[in-house]
Amino acid sequence: MAAGQLATPSTVDKLVALESSIAAVIRGKSEQIRLAVACLLAKGHLLIEDVPGVGKTTLARALAGSVNCQFQRIQFTSDMLPSDVLGVSVYSTRREEFDFKPGPIFANFLLADEINRTTPKTQSALLEAMNEGQVSIEGRCFPLPQPFMVIATQNPVEYHGTFPLPEAQLDRFLLRIQMGYPDLESERNILRTNATREQILEVASTLNADDIRELQQMAQDVRVEDSVLDYLMNIVRLTREHPHLSLGASPRGAIALYRAAQALALLEGLDYCTPHHVKTLAKPVFSHRVTPDRRLGDAGIERADQVLDEVLQSAPVPL
Repeated sequence: MAAGQLATPSTVDKLVALESSIAAVIRGKSEQIRLAVACLLAKGHLLIEDVPGVGKTTLARALAGSVNCQFQRIQFTSDMLPSDVLGVSVYSTRREEFDFKPGPIFANFLLADEINRTTPKTQSALLEAMNEGQVSIEGRCFPLPQPFMVIATQNPVEYHGTFPLPEAQLDRFLLRIQMGYPDLESERNILRTNATREQILEVASTLNADDIRELQQMAQDVRVEDSVLDYLMNIVRLTREHPHLSLGASPRGAIALYRAAQALALLEGLDYCTPHHVKTLAKPVFSHRVTPDRRLGDAGIERADQVLDEVLQSAPVPL
């Protein structure tokens, strides 16, 4: 294997095909697509937050549709129960015992649409699944299929009828991204082509479950030199010491940044991480994990992004 290159060109071909398949539906969002694919390769879960109508659900469906795996969607509402997500035991009079009926969470890709429109009790039903890849019900443990990825969408917390995600739930998401409005040319193409629901359903499946598991293992094997690791740890330390943050990045957050940087390097066809990968991913990984000091006002993710910009500017980048 040549220095800095992956073992086989076919790996790069698979990743290019995966991104291209998604880009055929999501116009002008190459950065968001790359982050979503990196999240999948890092065995993470993705949170997409933005106003309605900018393509959150479309990105989630396109990512899942590009992989030939089982996909389920849950439209979260305020009256949903945990059993609507996990499943329920039903008594069989014929056999005189309970049968477990799996819920929609038993899939490779779970689209949790408008996750913050349901109550914290139902949101918490996802915690064990997202952290351990299993579901415990009535003393029994049920493993989830692999790969397993939750792609959640949510509207901004100031919208009516929303329940802010608790810190424990937010911490389960590897990355948080925003879609934003498309640029002028991309929106022109959207209006001309008028991408329909049928087009989304017909996204080309370029990979299968075995391909994803293989790529996820390759991402774990990407090298992280000591200088890059020190840079990552310095960023984490600065978030914990920043006077405008009451809660800095946790050890789980540091692990998330490490894994995400490995995945992004793999997407770029490299077998090693650079400081650029760490810096690029610091905000998507940490913006929902750090907590601004509310005494200073202007709390929220926007304020967290501002503080993270200051942190990244003050952290020396290794040569």
